Amino acid sequence: MGAMNNDPITEHNKKTWSGRFSEPVSELVERYTASVRFDQRLAEYDIQGSLAHAQMLSRQGIISQDDLNAIQRGLSQIQDEIRDHRFVWQQELEDVHLNIEKRLTALIGDAGKRLHTARSRNDQVATDIRLYLRAATDDIISLLKAMQSALIDLAEQHITTVMPGFTHLQVAQPISFGHHLMAYFEMLKRDIERLIDCRKRINQLPLGSAALAGTSYPINRELVAELLEFEGICQNSLDAVSDRDFAIEFSACASLIMTHLSRLSEELILWMNPSFGFIQLADRFCTGSSIMPQKKNPDVPELVRGKTGRIHGHLVALLTLMKAQPLAYNKDNQEDKEPLFDTVDTLTDTLRIYADMLSGVQVNPQAMRRSVLRGHATATDLADYLTKKGIPFRDAHEIVAKSVQYAEQKNCDLNDLELKELQQFSALIESDIVTVLTPEGSMESRRHTGGTAPNQVQAAIRRARHWLELT
Repeated sequence: MGAMNNDPITEHNKKTWSGRFSEPVSELVERYTASVRFDQRLAEYDIQGSLAHAQMLSRQGIISQDDLNAIQRGLSQIQDEIRDHRFVWQQELEDVHLNIEKRLTALIGDAGKRLHTARSRNDQVATDIRLYLRAATDDIISLLKAMQSALIDLAEQHITTVMPGFTHLQVAQPISFGHHLMAYFEMLKRDIERLIDCRKRINQLPLGSAALAGTSYPINRELVAELLEFEGICQNSLDAVSDRDFAIEFSACASLIMTHLSRLSEELILWMNPSFGFIQLADRFCTGSSIMPQKKNPDVPELVRGKTGRIHGHLVALLTLMKAQPLAYNKDNQEDKEPLFDTVDTLTDTLRIYADMLSGVQVNPQAMRRSVLRGHATATDLADYLTKKGIPFRDAHEIVAKSVQYAEQKNCDLNDLELKELQQFSALIESDIVTVLTPEGSMESRRHTGGTAPNQVQAAIRRARHWLELT
């Protein structure tokens, strides 16, 4: 490691804040503390916030109309340079804010220096992150809806397709495959509702809080909030510049979304295994083996399952980042951006690919039905049948358990037993039991709201489509 740089501060290495210091920071410290490598993605939002701030300053008579015109012209040029990848980012300028400010001053002179009147980088970055996260939240909600639509479309094709419902990953009861898919629609619906609620707390304006105590200039925060379409204003300047609750809350929402996607991924992986054989994923979402030519590996669902841990880790990182910070802003908060940005990127990519993957799922109804017939899936239906005949449920449960034990000794399913064989366990069993013990009969009997009967699955799909239209 090189020695610390003890050269005096010159115009070449002068920082915007360096008047207090007698020597510049070392090259290592400069590299260690700079954030422009990753926070430059906030540039569009930084410019957006600056334009609103400048417009307010002008209306309040804090800067002149000529200054405002110059600032608007300069920021427009900078925005074009950034979009065209012509903007030169400089590490020595530390972050996105100072890079843009330095360029603006080079373009328009003193007017650029006046832009920072009545604000600090503390409330500036808090505003930028909120603008960024608000836009990201809107995008993610749209992607969640696209995935819900894909789930609905697939479910509608398989309203009457029977499959085993599992508990403990053991065959439990017959259900509709469409009903199973709609369970994930409900999970994503709650995810959307959480994000919509989270967005309200994201969409509060911190700008005007300055470094921590507000400003002595006669600013109009309500005007800035209106220009930037914020729903409200952060009410305490200390809290406004140091708060990252909204980012943590978003990360918690993202962690739950990824947990739901991971659960579905686990099922897709299991269902694609030849031992199940329930589905096939399109080839574009799978890879092969370098040594085993027969392999078709479900790489995308496996990666979703793996990336879920990554998102969970980011949530823990943000919680840990904030847990011991005194008021107000601390440099620790620079570390909030990379986990937050990666959470947004990972979740966005996952949702984009998932909707496409679901549209390419090929279902094997025959394999699903065969699996139902191997696990005594209608045992509960037999117990319910006997209970309706007047036998207490606990006694019916015992009768059915003995019937299952008998079927297993015969190496067949409960559904395969003859009527006379079933009647040796209860004389109340009659010929109508044949319909009761079929998978389709079992599904059909569950006709209440939220049940797996085909008419209820169809009703759930109608409700889901209506909810998507209104949300």
